[in-house]
Amino acid sequence: MSDEALKELGDYISGALGAAVLKAEVAHGELMVTLTREGALRGIQFLRDDSTTRCEMLADIAGVDYPNRPERFEVVYNLLSVKHNHRIRVKVTTDEDTPVASIVSLYPVAGWFEREAWDLYGIFFADNPDLRRILTDYGFEGHPLRKDFPLTGYVELRYDEEQKRVVYEPVTLRQDFRSFDFLSPWEGMTDVQLPGDEKAVIPLGAPTPAAKR
Repeated sequence: MSDEALKELGDYISGALGAAVLKAEVAHGELMVTLTREGALRGIQFLRDDSTTRCEMLADIAGVDYPNRPERFEVVYNLLSVKHNHRIRVKVTTDEDTPVASIVSLYPVAGWFEREAWDLYGIFFADNPDLRRILTDYGFEGHPLRKDFPLTGYVELRYDEEQKRVVYEPVTLRQDFRSFDFLSPWEGMTDVQLPGDEKAVIPLGAPTPAAKR
């Protein structure tokens, strides 16, 4: 759809949903609609059911973290209309304590996406029937995609070959950053020879591959 057609669609949605729409704009060739948290469920149901929008498919739900904002999280819903061949991106904001209405009743697949947003960001979805961690371990502390999540200080789960059992231990990094001077290797790899490393050393006086040609 052209930007003008998307703008007209945004105006139509704003008129239909009224105060539930905080903003409707066209950016990067897509329509983005920001809804109030209270009007999110009704607004997304409208986008699914209305004959003009008809977003039959929920492609994804993503979280975004802006720690300096009063409501630090954005919940981003990517909707697709197969019938009209257009996409609508819906945004809703919330904080660490206020839940967002689950849309599992509208799109059953949302259950998986909401679990991921809860696990990685700590965004709570009210009335989700199975809001458990999905990518981290059940005993994991914190939410690793938050901007203030520390790089060290938590525990990781791994199998210990010596003890022949699963163990928990503090997460530590080999180094904080890598200096790309092409001279210093990764810390911890100085005394490890990988298969093929011997080919990188040419004995003194030996002909180079180019000379052999």
